[in-house]
Amino acid sequence: MKTTTRTFTTGATALLIGATLLGGCSNLNHRENRALTGGAIGAAGGAAIGAVTGGSAIYGGLLGGAAGAAVGALTADVGKHRP
Repeated sequence: MKTTTRTFTTGATALLIGATLLGGCSNLNHRENRALTGGAIGAAGGAAIGAVTGGSAIYGGLLGGAAGAAVGALTADVGKHRP
């Protein structure tokens, strides 16, 4: 019974923290949105490549996230929104 309660409490806490963090992303401009998505994609790709090649998934994720965020921010079309 304790395991079920602990699992529920941990899941509810993780959900609350995740919702709070995502709440800060509601008013992003185009460049910030591109940097955020580029960082997320880069972190996932870097972690996967780091794990597959025998390196560190943590360092791969950090480097990939930084590179993805930089590329996303630098390639954003400022003021040019597609319909």
